[in-house]
Amino acid sequence: MQIKDSTFLVTGGSLGIGKATAKLLIEKGGKVAITGRNKSRLEKAAKEIGAFPIHADAGKPEDIKKTYDEFLKEFKKLDCLINNAGIGGKWNQVFDLDLEDFMNVYSINVFGAALMAKYAANLFKKQNYGNIINVSSTAGTKGFANGTVYASSKFALRGMTQCWQAELRKYNVRVILVNPSEVLTAFGDDEGKERKEVSNKLRSYEIAHTIVSTLEMDDRGFVPEVTVWATNPF
Repeated sequence: MQIKDSTFLVTGGSLGIGKATAKLLIEKGGKVAITGRNKSRLEKAAKEIGAFPIHADAGKPEDIKKTYDEFLKEFKKLDCLINNAGIGGKWNQVFDLDLEDFMNVYSINVFGAALMAKYAANLFKKQNYGNIINVSSTAGTKGFANGTVYASSKFALRGMTQCWQAELRKYNVRVILVNPSEVLTAFGDDEGKERKEVSNKLRSYEIAHTIVSTLEMDDRGFVPEVTVWATNPF
């Protein structure tokens, strides 16, 4: 797709991968809206990179509808949804699992992503064109100790991605899954404090570069899934 003059909706865009992706899209001429739960952080990020802010929680159905209402009022059409919003939750072993922990994480990582995609898919079906990027994790390809809640949410996102690929290809919609390994973001920090850059660890920019690169492929082809690892993180 041509990034210039295309419209993009990036959830969880006030920090980390979402912000870096929105920034890169804008630098390439894209028209971008970002969502976030922290209003002041969202507005600060939007002003800094030139995005349109939508104060919304990707885990709340009413906020998802509000997101699309505000987005379409501003941009009239949607070319690409980037499902980036996600949380980690608690890291418990199987002995201590709690339903509430699942619901908190799944409300954003699974249910929120699905409802965001539902609205986008209906728009894309009508216009016979569109793109969905689902930002997952290497945790969605291999489980690990203490990761039941988070990893299972990302396995679910991977499964949903494959279902949407099967359902939407006939409408010229590309659905792409991106699996970052560990990235130096504010992931897991309630105050939104991003970790300091280290020369051998992935930055948000590497994931943003991956997302934009897959989108820039001619619309006749798409990358179903891509995983990004640090070359030598040890």
